[in-house]
Amino acid sequence: MAISRNPRSKHSKQRSRFLLLAMAAVVTGLIWVLFSSSSTPAYLFPFPLSGASANASERDSSSGLERKYLYWGNRIDCPGKHCDSCEGLGHQESSLRCAIEEALYLKRVFVMPSRMCINPIHNKKGILHSTNATSEERWAAASCAMSSLYDLDLIAKTVPVILDNSKLWYRVLSTSMKLRKRGLAHVEGASRDDLKYNSLYSNVLLINRTASPLSWFMECKDRTNRSSVMLPFSFLPMSAAPKLRDAADKIKGQLGDYDAVHVRRGDKIKTRKDRLGVFRSKHPHLDRDTRPEFIQIRIAKWIPQGRTLFIASNERKPGFFSPLSARYKLAYSSNYSSILDPVIENNYQLFMVERLILAGATTFVKTFKEEEDDLSLTDDPKKNTKKWEVSVYTTEEERR
Repeated sequence: MAISRNPRSKHSKQRSRFLLLAMAAVVTGLIWVLFSSSSTPAYLFPFPLSGASANASERDSSSGLERKYLYWGNRIDCPGKHCDSCEGLGHQESSLRCAIEEALYLKRVFVMPSRMCINPIHNKKGILHSTNATSEERWAAASCAMSSLYDLDLIAKTVPVILDNSKLWYRVLSTSMKLRKRGLAHVEGASRDDLKYNSLYSNVLLINRTASPLSWFMECKDRTNRSSVMLPFSFLPMSAAPKLRDAADKIKGQLGDYDAVHVRRGDKIKTRKDRLGVFRSKHPHLDRDTRPEFIQIRIAKWIPQGRTLFIASNERKPGFFSPLSARYKLAYSSNYSSILDPVIENNYQLFMVERLILAGATTFVKTFKEEEDDLSLTDDPKKNTKKWEVSVYTTEEERR
């Protein structure tokens, strides 16, 4: 049986915080239920009530309490160390995908945060810096609706989901508090098997996972056990919101037959000086390997001269990749502003469109090798522990 790793006082504090949140949510929800006349979106009841599918009338008439629910928090990786800031899209997707996998394994409805935090460097509209702004106002300015990123109906075909600002969620919260032990279990440090087979957890209406101080993906699965991964890495990228998929399809149509390369520089080529003043990096060859002259040498064996090459990159220097135009017809997302400007509000959305374009290429070269069959610009591992090495800018032949 899994037991708490923390003292009783911490659990009491955590439960109090959750109950305060729940009470506030229920009050808000009751007001919404009384005064809202809008219909329930399909993704709030994606699961069948009987037979293979549920029609609209069944969704509207069901209470939703015949199902069980899994709640990880109202912000990705929060509670935890990322409450006051947030990681990039990829990091948050790792946590979100892991929580969705757990709901899938437990056959529970996943309570999805209604908004995703946007790292400040990815927010084109900027962040509220006013000292008079409340934390909620700053959060609203630094986040976007989950439905603006993902197609919730498409996700619900695999895992039933509800949003944490939905009427059904308020109903579940209210009922879980009334049922007491049969309604709510506060969980920390329990394995998926514990949650599925231990009656202390398996029979309750709502499992509350907010006690963990860790990133979600650190808590909810054994990351060293590949067999525990139930959803492919492409699950969330391919579940982009309809308007983003439509924009990507239009751009792919204009590109025709094309190849693509993803060049990750900025955040990954950070260096620091050691005590002798020597610059070191966690990815010692990356700065070299992602420069145009080295990219051209690397991809020549995979992508023939004259091909259309779509480049997605976080490199900010204008014209950085221009030398590649001597061999390829270059294309960037910025070439398609007439398609993107009406739908893109932040760089998370832009990157989601770019990922769909990259995935549609005849030949796709990544920055780092992630799977055995991947083509990559560098041989440096994507994940380096804490080893800082001297950056290398010469080839093996030049060093001989």
